[in-house]
Amino acid sequence: MTKRSKNESNKSEIAQGGPELPADYDPDVPSRESILKQMRASTGPLAVNELAAALGADVPISHGFERRLKAMERDGQLFVNPQGRLALSGKLDFIAGRVQGHRDGFGFLLRDDGGPDLFLSPREMLKVLHGDRVLARPDGEYRGKPEATIVEVVERRTDKLVGRFLKERGALIVAPEDQRIKHDILIPPGDTAGAENGQVVTVQIVQQPTRHTQPIGRVVEVLGEIDDPGMEIEIAVRKFDVPLDFSEAALKQAAKLPAIVRPGEIKGRIDLRDVPFVTIDGEDARDFDDAVFCMPVDTGTAKRKKPAWRLLVAIADVSHYVRPGDALDDDALERGTSVYFPRRVIPMLPESLSNGICSLNPKVDRLVMVCDMVVQASGAKAGTVGAYQFYEAVIHSHARTTYTDVWAALQQPTGPAAQALGEVLPHLQNLYELYQLFAQARVKRGAIDFDTVETKIICNPLGRIEKIVPYARNDAHKLIEECMLAANTCAADFIVRNKRQGLYRVHEGPTPEKLKALREYLRNLGLSLGGGDEPGTQDYARLVQEAGKRPDFEILQTMCLRSLQQAIYSPEPLGHFGLAYEHYTHFTSPIRRYPDLLTHRVIKSILAGKHYVPQLADVPAAVALPRGEREHAVWEKLGVLLSARERRADDASRDVEAWLKCWFMKERVGEVFSGRVTGVASFGVFITLDTLHVEGMVHVSELGSDYFQFNEAMHELRGERTGIRYRLTDAVQVQVSRVDLEARRIEFRLVKGTGFKELQKSVTGTEAAPQRRVKRAASAKPEALKGTTSRERRAAAKRSAKATASARKSGRGRH
Repeated sequence: MTKRSKNESNKSEIAQGGPELPADYDPDVPSRESILKQMRASTGPLAVNELAAALGADVPISHGFERRLKAMERDGQLFVNPQGRLALSGKLDFIAGRVQGHRDGFGFLLRDDGGPDLFLSPREMLKVLHGDRVLARPDGEYRGKPEATIVEVVERRTDKLVGRFLKERGALIVAPEDQRIKHDILIPPGDTAGAENGQVVTVQIVQQPTRHTQPIGRVVEVLGEIDDPGMEIEIAVRKFDVPLDFSEAALKQAAKLPAIVRPGEIKGRIDLRDVPFVTIDGEDARDFDDAVFCMPVDTGTAKRKKPAWRLLVAIADVSHYVRPGDALDDDALERGTSVYFPRRVIPMLPESLSNGICSLNPKVDRLVMVCDMVVQASGAKAGTVGAYQFYEAVIHSHARTTYTDVWAALQQPTGPAAQALGEVLPHLQNLYELYQLFAQARVKRGAIDFDTVETKIICNPLGRIEKIVPYARNDAHKLIEECMLAANTCAADFIVRNKRQGLYRVHEGPTPEKLKALREYLRNLGLSLGGGDEPGTQDYARLVQEAGKRPDFEILQTMCLRSLQQAIYSPEPLGHFGLAYEHYTHFTSPIRRYPDLLTHRVIKSILAGKHYVPQLADVPAAVALPRGEREHAVWEKLGVLLSARERRADDASRDVEAWLKCWFMKERVGEVFSGRVTGVASFGVFITLDTLHVEGMVHVSELGSDYFQFNEAMHELRGERTGIRYRLTDAVQVQVSRVDLEARRIEFRLVKGTGFKELQKSVTGTEAAPQRRVKRAASAKPEALKGTTSRERRAAAKRSAKATASARKSGRGRH
């Protein structure tokens, strides 16, 4: 296949109606990236002609090439040594980081060193795509925030994207679905793959953008029409680079695994098949990671017996089937987690494992890892784990139950739900008694009891939303949650006690900046957060409890949550702030989370007296380190990777949910709903509808003719002239005015009842005074003025005034 030159690529762009280039633009000038790459590859400084020859450029160099080299000298990338040869600059003031695009065309540099983000102007963003890694030079400020200029693109991170194929003014383009990428991708006529106007496609980028040229690509996949059922998921998995298909090697390995537990696999395991384990999950769950059993026991000596509970948490032994370094393991690491969408799941493991041999399905034998705990039932340590052990076992789940049925049975022990559970009901009642002890211990240790309202999307057979309903959590949900928390803390403690390395789930407290903002917000509400400069979990828990009966409690909870840092995976056992645990890890969901699978491997290695270290190819900095530090570097790299893949899955899920909600609201444009202010920004207010649980925005331009100032501490917009305030929890009536499916944005406008006059009444308790006089209609224009404009009349008046003044002056001179 003949390789297309850069010159040909740029000519094709111009032919398709691309942006107009500068008159002296030279398309054959090597890019900065290629120049820097060649300079790094050379053994020493290069003469200009040597560099040009190495890059395949004309010798002597063109005027454009010469200007590029001078620009690179000016930016500190190159310098000319005393011998007149070019060398790489040794300047260290460049900042490395990742580009984060914004839907409005500008962007930010997220620094590798953790420093404050740097603003990237729309002009700088012309050179890059969202996600690219760059070197940048600090370059002044923009609106009080540090700004940067990109001096080198170190790594291009986007080589494929999804978007709409469009024909615009004779040009063929793909408009990216990712609003953080503002470039349209130019498509040569022969590279459309038969796509029709408006269809959703995947495009391979063959030429990256520069300041003067748009990116060029070719269509490699036609997905279909934008309104095809399930298209929102097809878009999301490609937009966020979620692996969709398993590798052929992984599928072959999965096909060879047995569908049932073989007798030889039970050898060396504790046989718990007679223990009446049950699974408790949602109605639509298909993979069952965990099963539980609880019974009363006595602890202590014969003379001093103490009541206790024995809790067995059995977790699917995925590590028995997915071994380090095999194809299934590689695919699972690449995914990091299962991704959940309404009506569809993209699993971390093939379904023959996730729904089959690894899933703790009822009435079949399954291999498990068991956390066997004794929980104190009385005294000062009631509800805490007094002893635990881990071991490999085989179980036979006696029942697959649901949260709804279990809660109904616990509430009415003689009702139909209880009768359907049969012999497992007493064990569920034991679990509920244990849960009540766990709940008391939770309060005692000061865990924050956030109880936010979750929603569930109900879809029709075509995948479109029928309704959005609040998702009620009952005590059966909380029962299982507490059992899993207990097992996870035991797993973390087991690894720490045995002085092994692993991945912990770390949740740290508020940063100083977020803490300051939260305290300011609370002070304006007459509330306070204890703990001084370093508030503890109990301080937050006390605040949440005190505010529990306030009408703005839900928003208060949200503000408290936002002040805390995001939970991550890390080899440092720094504890979990929200749950008030000294050490915490993930152990209970290895079917859908890779960190849990790693935790199982560490625990198994401890039980076997061995040492487990994951194999990770790309940790070059760790090669020369001592063994312990090298191992820590591997775990640290895994923590960063898996935290990022968890966020990727969350972003994809949120994107699909936003798309479905936009589609749902498209049919409701013009309808009026009641709602509450759930967010305030300088550009408008966010409203969540009471009945539909959908959020949209009222732009500041829709709030009236007043100038609104944004008070970040109070989270409010206030009119300078009217004094009208839009604050969190304000009740409003809004009309759906516009739905932008591509931007995933719903726009509202305020309707009568929440305008200036009405809001001012609520603030002052009086009738609002008119803000401006009403201008009366103009009377008919006199005949003498007809046929002239106001500008002409003003000019004539000025000429008349000058003539009069001149005449008066002349008259004074004659006397």
